[in-house]
Amino acid sequence: MTAQLTILDPISTDFPPADFALSEPDGLLAIGGDLSLSRLISAYKNGIFPWFNQGEPIMWWSPSSRAVLNIGEINISRSLRKLARQNKYSVSVNNNFSQVIHNCIKQREDQEGTWITNEMKSAYIALHKAGFAHSIEVYNCHQELVGGLYGIMVNHVFCGESMFHFESNCSKLAFWALHNHLKNNGVSLIDCQLENLHLTSLGVTTISRKEFLAKLKESKQKEINVSMWQSQQLLEVYD
Repeated sequence: MTAQLTILDPISTDFPPADFALSEPDGLLAIGGDLSLSRLISAYKNGIFPWFNQGEPIMWWSPSSRAVLNIGEINISRSLRKLARQNKYSVSVNNNFSQVIHNCIKQREDQEGTWITNEMKSAYIALHKAGFAHSIEVYNCHQELVGGLYGIMVNHVFCGESMFHFESNCSKLAFWALHNHLKNNGVSLIDCQLENLHLTSLGVTTISRKEFLAKLKESKQKEINVSMWQSQQLLEVYD
């Protein structure tokens, strides 16, 4: 297929095929549209995600290489296992989604700036209220939220969006907890979108867009255990 950049219809929530994405910049597929619930769900179901900075038009991406973690292949260091055994932290699911996304924004603003604009924040909170976006929270012994992550569940694949930590290794604890929660509920893949050293250290690898889209399509055949996303505290989180 010939690569081409598409200007999205303001009404239709359809996307062009993901393999129409440009090679430079890698993965840019479309511009425009909005962050409505229906458009976001359509995007994720087709291997596409929004990524843009404040003041830029909405840009939609499907990179040629996709960072993923196959459930069961997570890499946990000895030091992280030791930290988990100390029982200093508790973990919950969907206990405080809004605060998790707020903390992801805060940490990035304090460091290098954030792509999570106010428009993005509102859109993902709406996704959460509709039952598509979910969070993992890590609390310390003072019940302070010190780590977490959020993402979207589509087609039996968890699409991770962002994570944060205010105490050392707490984002890794959140990722480990997510992995085990998904494993316990028969989910086989985490989409991490773009590779970085932090994710690579946890066992994340890259596959081609074609392979990722095939896995996404295959996962449509599986049923999601909806109770897994009920607000709850996770017990025996780490194995």
